[in-house]
Amino acid sequence: MTTLNALNAESTKKLFSFDFIKVLLRGSGQVMFQNNSWTGLFFLIGIFWGAYEEGFGVVAWAALVGLATSTLTGYILGLPKKEGEDGLWGFNGILVGCAFMTFLEPTLWTWLALILCSALTTWVRVAFNNVMGIWKVSSFTFPFVAMSWLFLMASREMNAMPDTFLPSPHLPTGINEEISLTIPHLTEYWLKGISQVFLINSWVTGIFFLIGLFISNKWAGIWAALASAVSLLVIILFRGPGTEIENGIFGFSAVLTGIAIGATFYEVNYRSALWGLIAVIVTVFVQAAMNIIFIPLGLPTLTGPFCIATWLFMLPGFVFHKEKEKTTE
Repeated sequence: MTTLNALNAESTKKLFSFDFIKVLLRGSGQVMFQNNSWTGLFFLIGIFWGAYEEGFGVVAWAALVGLATSTLTGYILGLPKKEGEDGLWGFNGILVGCAFMTFLEPTLWTWLALILCSALTTWVRVAFNNVMGIWKVSSFTFPFVAMSWLFLMASREMNAMPDTFLPSPHLPTGINEEISLTIPHLTEYWLKGISQVFLINSWVTGIFFLIGLFISNKWAGIWAALASAVSLLVIILFRGPGTEIENGIFGFSAVLTGIAIGATFYEVNYRSALWGLIAVIVTVFVQAAMNIIFIPLGLPTLTGPFCIATWLFMLPGFVFHKEKEKTTE
């Protein structure tokens, strides 16, 4: 009994220590595969800036609640300590927080559902990784995607968490709105493609995210910038929907794909760079296709296109160079 009390006291002390704050910050950084607390801090600064800029500061606080909940769940379940220290329990939870308060009214019951969903992502991630491990791929952010889809769909039936900000289900119209193609506007679209990784529609947030990436890994920063630019070029050339182009909707999944393929799972060389570039382009088409599937459901695709596209490019198991041995999603 004495030993158990000592262990509980040690765990409690750790949860309220500076080390725990670093774990939370790493959880934020791991959304873009960065095991770096400074990167996570810049991501959180970007989230708060963009959320308050849009008049939805609750999104930023929800991100913190989701991050803390999913991380604490890992401790409660006794999951491998190293994964927790690297922030791998937190990255799905922070995205759940952003999604819930982006699309739902912040009622008491929405907050409770957010906490439940964030906790779910921690053990669902373990389940998905157990299944997908035989193919040598990770679940990435799919625990967030799958659980958020379920809860957002449930909100259509549960009036205690109003689906006020979810898009109304409708058939695709095929209408292509005109957009401005001036350099300042294109720069804004490009940066929003990066900020939308956390569902934040702010070009300033995109700058904060880039700073955070370059602090951790220059190649991650380069690939985020390149992937957003390439995806923007592709969707403009193929005359995608103007409103979504302006809001960076076709950029965020491509950004994650670019960082994953170009800077995380393979060492940087010309062959992996070409593979990553193709993956980014394909992600744009996956995004467009999934938009058409989900518009009639009135649901966002979230980072689903990133997961699908990256799986497609990792499942063949090609080895362009020795894979990096590092902790990632």
